[in-house]
Amino acid sequence: MILTILTVVIVLFFDYTNGFHDAANIVATIIASRAMTPVQAVIIVGTFEFLGPLLGGTAVANTIGKFVTLGDVQAVLSLAILISGLVGAIVWNLATWYFGIPSSSSHALVGGLIGAVVVSAGMDNVVWGFSQLMHGQLTGIMKVLASLILSPIIGFWAGFLMLRLLSILLFTATPSANTGLRYAQFVTAAGLAFSHGANDAQKSMGMLTLALLLGGFIPTFEVPFWVMLACAIAITLGILSGGWRIVRTLGFAIYRVRPIHALSSQLTSAAVILTASFIGAPVSTTHVVATSIMGIGSSERPKAVRWKKAKDIAITWVITIPGSALVAIQTFALVNLFIGKV
Repeated sequence: MILTILTVVIVLFFDYTNGFHDAANIVATIIASRAMTPVQAVIIVGTFEFLGPLLGGTAVANTIGKFVTLGDVQAVLSLAILISGLVGAIVWNLATWYFGIPSSSSHALVGGLIGAVVVSAGMDNVVWGFSQLMHGQLTGIMKVLASLILSPIIGFWAGFLMLRLLSILLFTATPSANTGLRYAQFVTAAGLAFSHGANDAQKSMGMLTLALLLGGFIPTFEVPFWVMLACAIAITLGILSGGWRIVRTLGFAIYRVRPIHALSSQLTSAAVILTASFIGAPVSTTHVVATSIMGIGSSERPKAVRWKKAKDIAITWVITIPGSALVAIQTFALVNLFIGKV
């Protein structure tokens, strides 16, 4: 019971760091385009971030909670695995936040769990999804990776096309139109915050429900309402705390963001992430927002996009899964020292 409670606490702390780490994804373009004051941004983003997990369903939670199979593993060992995987993701989130690098909390969670499961229970306890893919079914790790790989590509081209569309619609507009574009961001920022909560908090909901199932507190994998509420509160508190170190990277270091760019990015990101939430596809808000800005910049002035910074971000994305997996493996070794041979 104590180990289950510890796992629940760590899941909620991961959820908090997820919000803390991803706050910049939501507010970066708002701040860069001067659409809101910090107080306005906190009120709107915080409110809709909280509503996202409560109203966004549980499709993503089901995907995340079922890409590892620990039902045949001893309860103590299975909970130790979850703790190790979560610590791997938390450490990676905090490290990339400290250095101001936009990285994926989703990648970190997947990498941490894969590393902990493989080193402790074996590769057979990971639902890789290779055989199902041969039969046209997308499940397990294949579904997770497909979501994480395709979403930034979609984000890039959707951002590219969105700016073209808005530019056509505003072709005869005067500079005074920027005022309207800033006001429109009150709606699009709310949509982006809602979609982030609906997708990202569900990952923690899946982990928390899995912990309760492995600990024997629930008979089947069904997300209780109190789990939704707890995860909604934790990620909202993280958002309100704010990972402001990353704001400069997303809002200023990739492309010079003006009101039309901010609106395009928020519309694009919210649409991609919300769609993914409804089909149960876990995506990285960081990836989608960053690539949408790259697509917007490429649509307008490709040479003005700071591709070196984009390259640095891409490298971080590539090493996140193995990096968090390595941390999780080391964590599992330490966990064994404290709880004995599990």
